[in-house]
Amino acid sequence: MDTILIVDDDVAISKLLEETLTGEGFAVRKAYSGTEALMAVAAGRPDLILLDRMLPGLSGEEVLPSFAGIPVIIVSARADTMEKVDLLIGGAADYITKPFRVEELVARVRVALRDRRRPQEETRISCDGIVLDCDLHTAAYGGKTAKLTRTECAIAKILLTNKDRVVAKLSLLELIARDTPDCTEDSLKVHVHNLRKKLRDICGRDCIAAVWGIGFRFVPAES
Repeated sequence: MDTILIVDDDVAISKLLEETLTGEGFAVRKAYSGTEALMAVAAGRPDLILLDRMLPGLSGEEVLPSFAGIPVIIVSARADTMEKVDLLIGGAADYITKPFRVEELVARVRVALRDRRRPQEETRISCDGIVLDCDLHTAAYGGKTAKLTRTECAIAKILLTNKDRVVAKLSLLELIARDTPDCTEDSLKVHVHNLRKKLRDICGRDCIAAVWGIGFRFVPAES
């Protein structure tokens, strides 16, 4: 059973949330200030936190960084777009504005918990002796390391995980869009050319082949 910590100094809202969430099968704990929230998390990490912004003592913004690794949904009467953006960038998983429909809040809770359970994307990829580090944006082979741009790393990740398969240009653009949305069909050829050269410098061979009129593929050493 997932445990949700409700952090809100409004007793009526806190009680409403508790009744709603327990009715949905969640275990609920409550805190009424930022300090109480920190103590509650120290006593036992919940699976998700519903965090009001305006709290006695420490505000929601002040305690948010202490909840790293726990999905936090901000619940606030303030609807300023830039403030929402700042909190989401600052680590919040979601933001819901008061007044809200309990059905929407429950749906957002379930989505946040579902996303938390998704397996983390692999950040180190090994293929044919090449080790791609997606956090550092590097490719290593036989003791040599090449520094890649963000776009080159995104392209390499797709090609290495589709070993010896042709990846169409448009498919490649679509797949890397999340990591590098500024890459266009016109610039893709340049990025691939630069990536091919960097891999050649550390591997001593061409690792990427262009398939005329279709796209690109990673070429294993034995090919």
